[in-house]
Amino acid sequence: MLDGLSLDVWAGSVTGLLGPSGSGKSTLIRSIVGVQVVEGGDVRVLGEHAGSPSLRSRVGYVTQAPSVYGDLTVRENLWYFARILGVTPARIDETIDEVDLGPQAGQRVDRLSGGQRARVSLATALLNRPELLVLDEPTVGLDPVLRRDLWRLFHSLADEGSTLLVSSHVMDEAERCDALLLLRDGGLLGALSPGELRAETDEQDLEAAFLALAEGRR
Repeated sequence: MLDGLSLDVWAGSVTGLLGPSGSGKSTLIRSIVGVQVVEGGDVRVLGEHAGSPSLRSRVGYVTQAPSVYGDLTVRENLWYFARILGVTPARIDETIDEVDLGPQAGQRVDRLSGGQRARVSLATALLNRPELLVLDEPTVGLDPVLRRDLWRLFHSLADEGSTLLVSSHVMDEAERCDALLLLRDGGLLGALSPGELRAETDEQDLEAAFLALAEGRR
């Protein structure tokens, strides 16, 4: 349950939604993309009520588990989602290149590595160049090199004008974010930048800074 959250996400930024497992990250994300029943309060996304039909072409959502078809190739998956989204065929190859899956474009998804499947799922969300991209723990279980490459892609998308909200329970990923939303037990501990978190807690290590904030040692 989320208790009285009030927050904003900066346009054109990579904002990290961080907190331990069970802190409410997935519930908040589902509320933002409009698939969670919200019993109280108001969730607005890009000026519209969350879940509004008008947002379907403006918001991309990547779940924790890759949401693609294993018995189709990478390109076939993107063709399928491109038809749903109404994007041009040319955009398919552009997206494949963006997520660096050119060599795997003709391979079945169920024969790819876990990291490659995660990139296929990300590609489906990037097809229509969403204004807001919401990613629920997109780097969980991935090797350090792939995690680095994905964060570089996230920032390149932000540089091109997209807004990204990225959830994680790994505090070292806080360093890669422009802004942080820190959750614990369904409550918002803080909304600040990594530098502001260090300054507020007098801790240079961001995990130690988060713990100091959570335990009231500031």
